[in-house]
Amino acid sequence: MIGQEYLRIVVERFNSVKRLGDRTLEQLSEQELHWSPNEESNSVAIIIKHMSGNMISRWTDIFTSDGEKEYRNRDDEFIDDIASKTALTNVWEQGWQTLMATLDGLQEQDLLKSIYIRGERHIVIEAIERQMAHYAYHVGQMVYIGKQLKTSNWESLSIPKGKSEEYLQQKLDQHKNN
Repeated sequence: MIGQEYLRIVVERFNSVKRLGDRTLEQLSEQELHWSPNEESNSVAIIIKHMSGNMISRWTDIFTSDGEKEYRNRDDEFIDDIASKTALTNVWEQGWQTLMATLDGLQEQDLLKSIYIRGERHIVIEAIERQMAHYAYHVGQMVYIGKQLKTSNWESLSIPKGKSEEYLQQKLDQHKNN
């Protein structure tokens, strides 16, 4: 029972992280998706390509193969070669679909099973938590880049500055009415 509740919460959290990325992607132009502050930094496009490659590798056949698939070319994920926003969005969605399909297929008894990532043993809960931190980290980078590029045109993805009290009151009013 606790395992099913954990899976429900994890799916909810991954969806929340994805929505932040989706809303960032929506706000950026094709040109902005490829911007980076310097040669050592990643653009949003590269972050998306890397995340998708990671998701597909980690979450495909988790019980029968290592999470670092032989077909994965991680270094290639850091080459900015996806020109269109549509193609980049498709890459983004493919990664998330792979992750979510695997999570949707997990049962409570799967959570303590062993899987491997780069030959290192993890239980499924540990792998989920590892990837949650990884994806949240990268989506945070995407949001930060988006805010830098859009400045005052950025549409806040959370509580806008100076609006905390108003937001809290709205939430309290919602709970009263439910």
